[in-house]
Amino acid sequence: MDAATVYRRRWLTLATLSLCLVISGLDALVIAMAVPKIQSDLGATVGEMQWSVDAYTLTFGGLLLLAGTLGDRLGHKPMLLGGLVLILGFSVAAAFAGTPATLIGFRAGMGLGSAMVMPATLAIIKHIFPPEEQAKAIGVWSGAAGIGIPLGPVIGGLLLDHFWWGSIFLINVPVVAIALAAGMLLIPYWRTERPNRLDPVGAVLAVAGLVLLVYGLIEVPVHGWTGAQPLVGLIAGVVLLVAFVAWEARTGTPMLPLSLFANRRFSGSAAALTCQAFALFGSLFVLTQYFQIARHHDPLSSGLRILAICTLIISSPLAPYVVKAIGDKLTIITGLLIIAAGAFALSTADVTAETTVLVSLAVMGFGIGLSIPPSVDGILSNAPSRQAGTASAVNDTALQVGGAIGVAVLGTAMTSAYQGALPSLAGLSADDRSQVRDSLGSALATTARLGQNGQQLAAQATDAFGTGMGAAAITSGCVALLGAAITILLMPRGQKSPAAAHTGAASDDPQDARLGTGVAD
Repeated sequence: MDAATVYRRRWLTLATLSLCLVISGLDALVIAMAVPKIQSDLGATVGEMQWSVDAYTLTFGGLLLLAGTLGDRLGHKPMLLGGLVLILGFSVAAAFAGTPATLIGFRAGMGLGSAMVMPATLAIIKHIFPPEEQAKAIGVWSGAAGIGIPLGPVIGGLLLDHFWWGSIFLINVPVVAIALAAGMLLIPYWRTERPNRLDPVGAVLAVAGLVLLVYGLIEVPVHGWTGAQPLVGLIAGVVLLVAFVAWEARTGTPMLPLSLFANRRFSGSAAALTCQAFALFGSLFVLTQYFQIARHHDPLSSGLRILAICTLIISSPLAPYVVKAIGDKLTIITGLLIIAAGAFALSTADVTAETTVLVSLAVMGFGIGLSIPPSVDGILSNAPSRQAGTASAVNDTALQVGGAIGVAVLGTAMTSAYQGALPSLAGLSADDRSQVRDSLGSALATTARLGQNGQQLAAQATDAFGTGMGAAAITSGCVALLGAAITILLMPRGQKSPAAAHTGAASDDPQDARLGTGVAD
């Protein structure tokens, strides 16, 4: 495909890439709406439901760097199309899963497909758009990535009102088919001339470390912070992640070149993006349970309420203009402070204060939409074009790992506070006590069996859930403030480094300058 054709079709290509992002966003939390039905049909515990979310995001985040390197070597178009095929296959398999374990496994397969797709989207954007248009294109990219996440609960709720829980995964079938057809026609083949070598040792250390770390966090409500399983998971996870950093520092072919983080704007943007994703994914995981279980809304009504976060669609396109006015550093900090304000407002709401919850969610969404685009641009514009895939993977890893840890930490904070706020359960059998302590959904099912004697306990358990939601919100707000503090310390003043400095372009022709270095058809 010649440069003039690539340039002429760039916005249609961006629309195709955006559709791929909507697929990844839909898959991230669409399962949250089906939690009550899956718990009932498959007998899943709250920990297994956390894993059904995190199996996707951890596989997604843990393999992004390897996938980005493969894209640089093999070409980003075949990686993207291959990833879409995997998403399609594993989505159909997940729809008919018969046990929590098989569901978790198929969700991990979907994450593998998304890991191949997402870094390719950003690398292709950097390849087909000239430097002066990249910020605008990334704004569209951010909006597409963001809208898929709240759309997942809405579409999932609509399907759950009429079909079985597995239908939520069949959303992907027609959408992936359209993306595959458009991708084959519009996306140019391109790969880096001098890509990094593969780093399988680094990939194993990263994935194993993240899985064990999240495992330890999820097991805390069951065994306590001093329990053997959480401690072993947390310590082993930290040790493996430290080993990953040490390996990347000494190997000649690192999957994650640590030299990228010597650029303070790059490292500051990555840290901020991780905190933004923590708040986004973790809060939505908690609030889908609030609307559906604590407030007894049906799946569709719950999904529609989640759309309050779609204020990010308003703020995301505004972000480039705010950056022009006050700079990327202040824009990111402002967005994170708005996220923190929304989270702390959410922490003041009791279970009945649904309006406060919706307004708080809208405020958080606005802050997320404002801060994500300059964070993404800060990563991409400060990496050499020969490492476009790696830089894109760093961006996506920050999103997915931040999201996975957010689900684990906020889920654990909510469950621990919920358990601490429950009244004495001495009058119940051991099995009933275990069910009440596991989650509000299990508690309400148990108290319903107890008849009139269970009504008071059901009300107390619902109030305890409100306490748990408040603890999760406070944790989310503190992480957003931490992100703002890190941004203040790490990112230098002034505007971002111009993307043009990294394109390697020498031609005066805008189309040639746009394509930069690499091998294209």
